[in-house]
Amino acid sequence: MNFTPIDLASWPRREIFCYFSRMAPTGYSLTVELDVTSLRHVLREAGLKFFPAYLWLVTRRLNHQVEFRLAEQDGVLGYFDSLTPLYAAFHPDDKTFSMMWTPFQSQFSDFYRAYLENQTAYGDNHGFLAQSQTPPPPNAYTISCVPWISFSHFAVHSYDNKPYYFPSVEAGKIFSRNGSLILPLSITCHHAATDGYHIHQFLEGLQADMDNFSQFL
Repeated sequence: MNFTPIDLASWPRREIFCYFSRMAPTGYSLTVELDVTSLRHVLREAGLKFFPAYLWLVTRRLNHQVEFRLAEQDGVLGYFDSLTPLYAAFHPDDKTFSMMWTPFQSQFSDFYRAYLENQTAYGDNHGFLAQSQTPPPPNAYTISCVPWISFSHFAVHSYDNKPYYFPSVEAGKIFSRNGSLILPLSITCHHAATDGYHIHQFLEGLQADMDNFSQFL
């Protein structure tokens, strides 16, 4: 995990960042529907779980775009070379959840194995952090799922004034429409870091990866 400072004097986004982070701090959320028919079929044929595949696909696509990796470290603005998914692990016994993270790996099989190892080692740990012996890494972004609800909109709002520019991603319950399986997906971003064009690139790439997931196995 490397952090590269930004040369503000030559950064094309300098004025946009200044406006949306200081003059008019602005965030936005939008919800889309993704077709996961092919993805679900490939996973079922391979005997693999959907949730870790979802974590890996979203994180992989976010890592393709530097805008989603914007952060501030010790007062210095820059980019991490990758993001780590920080996700909720649900506890069926008392209906609470704990936050867990699995470092991203470029090979899906490696990430999937690490995810299962985390579930075995920390899945029964209650409390806010499942891995309570260490804090989440500074490149951790929030990604989760509400598997009980097929929503048409979902927004995450932070009430903390810390400089936080990573996206937050939330999936809903998969539902069927005209023979296709549809996944509601919400993404919340800081406008200082990203614009609509970046969201378009992310969603277009994510759908393509889901449609062709077999290439990653």
